[in-house]
Amino acid sequence: MRRLLALSLLLGALGAAPGALAQSAPAQGCAPKVSADHLVAPGKLQMSINPTLPPQQFLDEKGELQGLNAELGKAIAAKLCLEPEFVRMDMPPMIPALKARRFDAINTGLFWTEERSKLLFMIPYAQQAISIYTLPDSPLKIAKFEDLSGHSVGIETATYQERQAKVLNERMVAQGLKPIDFRSFKTASETTAALKAGQIEAGINIDETARVFEEKGLVKIWVQGLNGTDITLDFIDRPLAEAVAKALAELSADGTYDKLFDKFKMTRLKDRAFAIRGTGPAQ
Repeated sequence: MRRLLALSLLLGALGAAPGALAQSAPAQGCAPKVSADHLVAPGKLQMSINPTLPPQQFLDEKGELQGLNAELGKAIAAKLCLEPEFVRMDMPPMIPALKARRFDAINTGLFWTEERSKLLFMIPYAQQAISIYTLPDSPLKIAKFEDLSGHSVGIETATYQERQAKVLNERMVAQGLKPIDFRSFKTASETTAALKAGQIEAGINIDETARVFEEKGLVKIWVQGLNGTDITLDFIDRPLAEAVAKALAELSADGTYDKLFDKFKMTRLKDRAFAIRGTGPAQ
């Protein structure tokens, strides 16, 4: 119990209570490039974020928002002469909340899928894939996904990695192998705490988050790069999405994009063609 508490404290900077994150720097010296009728609040770019996935987005020991998505969101807002505001919430309600126009954008690394591209205006800006990991001293050796057959595996609920892992599991079972005993958690830190406590034998998460845990000495990565795809910034308003795509192109041209991706060791978008991918919702 003491070891689990100690791990929770160590990972405490990666999660906190839901709510708004009051980290915003007003754009100065220029007029907003997006009109008020395309924003929830005039002059502001309000973005939902789930700061539990380092180095993509997380809270530091002072409770301040950090990570690629936080800094990229601020840089985009500056290009648009808007004040960035971050609204913290869990992943599952984000799409319904965006459609209800509770904020302007989802800025939490939502994976692109054909289905989602018909619901939202999705702009790919980076790439991610899936890793499998265990405790550093685990007797379980994993060379491929099928080696998880019959074992207990922790995974974040309502995420791309959960859906992809379950698809791979179904294919594995169809080949006559035992199914994986999936156990769902709300955050990456909860999954890792459960691993440390012996509640699960392995964990699945995105490559970059797994790498952070490995660098801290908490886990050992066995497999990475599974089922990679683009991650996106997401909107319900097409003119706002198009303005953000233009801002991303400008950030790429002036070197800001590369500096941020180098800083947080994230994987860049391959073609750098920042644009809406998919049809988006009917307007």
